[in-house]
Amino acid sequence: MMSLRTRVVLSAAAVLTVFILLTSLALERAVRETAESAREERLQAQIFLLMAAGEEESSGLVFPNALAESRLTLPGSGLYALVLNALGDPIWQSPSAVGVDIPLPQPLAPGQRRFERRQGSDGQEDYLVLGFGVSWATGPVPQDYSFVVAEDASAFESEVSQFRASLAGWLGAMALLMLVALVLILRWGLTPLRRVAAEVAAIESGDRTQIQGRYPAEIRALTGNLNALLAHERARQRRLDNTLGDLAHSLKTPLAVMRGALDEEDSPTADLLREQLARMGTIVEYQLQRARASGQPLATLAPPIPVRRVAERLSASLAKVHRDKSVAVTLDIDPTADFRGVEGDLFEMLGNLLENAFKWCGQRIRVSGASSRGVLTITVEDDGPGIPPDQAIRLLERGARADEATPGHGIGLAVVRELCEAYGGDIRVERGALGGARIRLRLPH
Repeated sequence: MMSLRTRVVLSAAAVLTVFILLTSLALERAVRETAESAREERLQAQIFLLMAAGEEESSGLVFPNALAESRLTLPGSGLYALVLNALGDPIWQSPSAVGVDIPLPQPLAPGQRRFERRQGSDGQEDYLVLGFGVSWATGPVPQDYSFVVAEDASAFESEVSQFRASLAGWLGAMALLMLVALVLILRWGLTPLRRVAAEVAAIESGDRTQIQGRYPAEIRALTGNLNALLAHERARQRRLDNTLGDLAHSLKTPLAVMRGALDEEDSPTADLLREQLARMGTIVEYQLQRARASGQPLATLAPPIPVRRVAERLSASLAKVHRDKSVAVTLDIDPTADFRGVEGDLFEMLGNLLENAFKWCGQRIRVSGASSRGVLTITVEDDGPGIPPDQAIRLLERGARADEATPGHGIGLAVVRELCEAYGGDIRVERGALGGARIRLRLPH
């Protein structure tokens, strides 16, 4: 799952990107409108200069060759002027407009003003065109004229493009600085969470028993609840261990006394009693293991237990018990593979599997273990007769045995299954590469 810092940074980057885009569009629109308004006012000033320079003669309006705006006298300068009569026909144009196809507006009434962007007839050039209607009343009969000033829009677009590039650069730099500042603020703000994670890791490794640091009010409730939970679990585990120990001790002695008393008797009744005492011992052992399995939660805050070390101790002990078989045990266990839980549970699971393997094997046993993607896998296989597929599920039930003639109570695999499931794992019974049974445990790491 994505980390909190990554989520916040990505969310802030998305919001900041949208904000910068909208801001740049708004600023560009405002600058464009301001620039167009400035262009309009400047073109209006050119019209007023033309009106001041024009004089009425019998042939109509005439303008001097030398105009106040020098660009109007230079061909192709980008600034053009025309005067239209009441019918919309040009009666004068500036020297700069010679050979230039200026889009002409409709004739305007006196005092009417129109500013627009128009495209030339060739479809390649755009012009900013301002028209102003005038009633010229210096002669005996007033005449209506339309003064038109046009400017090439390429210069205007170039200015807007330069502003857009400059704006993008500055806003991009500001966005980058804001993201860097946000990452630094997040790093500082999430420091307490990193400290909590470090203390929890120390608890997992066994270096600490509780969270001890001082934290902000928002995290203090979490750390307090974690400490209370850890204390409660330790107290509950102590009570459970003491109760189980007391129960085992109190039951073993009476059962041993009764078995010893019956050893001297040789009668059908004594045989029946011995059988029932053996059954009682089996039931007591199973119920003790069941209580321990069902009462033990997934101990993710327990110190890690190396699987190889436990397997070596169990193999050495069982090899002494079964020294007459000369069993060769191969341990193919990753040194980094460890078990997160109660050490006694690991001894119980692996011990039952190895005891069955020693009991049924010919001469070879192989134990393998590895951790991968949060799962600890432990496999025990032998070269014995194996377990038929139709009996694999049945043998995981309480009291089920593959061979009634072989000594045992039939609860070993059941205890392993219940302990494994208590930790959220599963057990599989398969045919192994050595020819016998292969029991595979998968436990969350």
